[in-house]
Parts: sequence; C-alpha cells; structure tokens
Amino acid sequence: MTQTQPGTTWLTQEAYNRLKAELEYLSGPGRAEIAEKIDAARQEGDLKENGGYHAAREEQGKQEARILQLTELLRNAHVGEPPPDDGIIESGMVVTATIAGRERTFLLGSRESASDVDIDVYSESSPLGAALVGKKSGDTATYTAPNGAQIEVKVGEVKPFRG
Repeated sequence: MTQTQPGTTWLTQEAYNRLKAELEYLSGPGRAEIAEKIDAARQEGDLKENGGYHAAREEQGKQEARILQLTELLRNAHVGEPPPDDGIIESGMVVTATIAGRERTFLLGSRESASDVDIDVYSESSPLGAALVGKKSGDTATYTAPNGAQIEVKVGEVKPFRG
C-alpha cells in the first residue's frame, strides 16, 4: 500500500501495540478504578460540595474521551512498515520544507506514531498536510492559514519516518 486513505493514520507496529495496550487498560481496569473512586467519593456525603467526587467524574470524562480517541485511531490505522522511499508526501513521511521563508522539518501523520521522538507532527487533514499530500521534492503548494493568509510552501527533502 503506497498511499494511505484520507483519515488513515500510519503507525509502526510498536506504536500500534502501545496504543492497543493503553486502550485495553483504560477500557478494563482503568474504568473499574475510576468507578471505585467515584463510589468512594459518593459515600463521603453531600455531592454538591464534594471535591473528590467532582474530580473523579472529571477524570472519568477525560478517560472516556481518550477511549473514544484511541478506538477511532486504531480502527483507521495502517500498521506496518513506513511508506516507500519514493519521495511522494503521504502519511508516515518526514518532510523538510520552506514555509513562508522558514525551513521546517516535520512528520506528516499522527503524534501517536512519533510519541518518543522530538519532531513536529502535522495531520494529513491539517491545512498544511492537505496541501502537501501527493507532492514531491521541488514542488510548491499554498495553503490557507487560520487567519486567512495564503502561505507558500516549497518542498525540500521527503523521506520515510523511521522512528
């Protein structure tokens, strides 16, 4: 598979395994732990002034949001080797480009696939990512910034992410 479909996230096998383990923990033991915290706080009395109860409920909400995020991410993940070293920008590629006159190097893909590496990450669905998908070294593209400005990008080096 050389081109990932829009909405697909490229992940190494290691990143996939780590995220799957996190989802399994949050969906099982993690949910049980939160339920116990909520129950213990509920037994302390008046819920209106019970800070522990409200904190546990907030933690539960964040955990449920993370479960949904991980479920969607893993459902749409392309797991395996990095994309081919063909110089075409797609998810899983490290791109060096001149953006508005400033050279930047970043990974096109998901922060989850580069959590152990200090590199900027842009999604394929971001304005920059969407403008660059399918381009290659030497190409230029423009995208609209959130403030409405048109930003020019000149693509430099394109190589697969090796983690």
